[in-house]
Amino acid sequence: MITHGFSRAPLSRRRFLAGCSLTLAACASGNAAPAPPAGDRAPEARFYDRLKNGTVRCRLCPRDCIIPPGRAGFCRVRENQNGTLRSRVYGRPVVRHADPVEKKPFFHVWPGTQTFSLATVGCNMACAFCQNYDIATATPDEIHAPFLPPATLASQARAAGCRSIAFTYSEPIVFYEYMADCARAARDLGLGRLMISNGFIQAEPLRDLLPLLTAVKIDLKSFEEEFYRRVCNGRLQPVLDTLTRIRDAGVWLEVVTLLIPGLNDSTETLKRLAGWLAGRLSPDVPFHLSRFHPAYKMRHLPPTPYASLLRARELARQEGCRFVYLGNAPGLGGEATLCPGCGAPVVTRHGYRVDAIRLQNGACPECGKPVPGLWR
Repeated sequence: MITHGFSRAPLSRRRFLAGCSLTLAACASGNAAPAPPAGDRAPEARFYDRLKNGTVRCRLCPRDCIIPPGRAGFCRVRENQNGTLRSRVYGRPVVRHADPVEKKPFFHVWPGTQTFSLATVGCNMACAFCQNYDIATATPDEIHAPFLPPATLASQARAAGCRSIAFTYSEPIVFYEYMADCARAARDLGLGRLMISNGFIQAEPLRDLLPLLTAVKIDLKSFEEEFYRRVCNGRLQPVLDTLTRIRDAGVWLEVVTLLIPGLNDSTETLKRLAGWLAGRLSPDVPFHLSRFHPAYKMRHLPPTPYASLLRARELARQEGCRFVYLGNAPGLGGEATLCPGCGAPVVTRHGYRVDAIRLQNGACPECGKPVPGLWR
């Protein structure tokens, strides 16, 4: 276990976050932002132990951060304030707007609908290829995010005509308490609750969270422990454990792997990864293979070649995955949902646009075979 203590020195490159959060706050409802709760203390976090001399141990994610008073954990947002662990991002989303659900990506969850996306700052990994690093690496003091109660957020989602809300962009595990309360508020309004996550969470918090969620998408970044350690500052096994627990709990699950040339796209690695998904989880878990674009600390690498995506899809199918999609490559032919029986297209897409939904009561109109998913 490692003791973490991050400083809060503002970084000039965060300026866009302040404008982003203000703009989104203004456009989401057209009303003034609600006043924050009385007092200036952040709400108490869950899942931690009090240790000696005011130190605490966070038990939310597998890092088990030991945090002295006045410091935050690795995620930068869960802070020890006088011996109490508090969430400094509760009610402080920096992003919220409507997206196509296909953007998450979810391909077997209400295709063609909109989802109300939200995120706070912070993350419990440090991926060198992060596309949202300005949010993920920021601290609460580096942004301006007006307080937004969960019930208000859920009402905004419904007013925007969204079928669901999505916890996404940064890492929702680090704003666990806010996510849980927003999920309850959305459930009360009949909205779906979608979590897009790296899966780096301990068993107890995940067990308590899953009954509040409709579907989960996990980024399985590689099937190599070394890749997780060196490129993501994380660990593989806890993510595999999370995937197993989600599937065993019966919550709808989709998996994404970003193919990075020369790092996680070898034939051996992809065969082991796809074989584990089909064998340990289910052949019916949708598997999205996404094209890498240079970002953050990996701007020197080339985009994933189209040939690599096509090869990876074929390998995954050979290992037993029935629903394999190609992301960030519109027009390459990897976006349609095909019947697992006769192979007929039952949902056709181009990018984030759904062109046709041919399912009849969740089944193929050609052969009648059920297609797993949340369709109605």
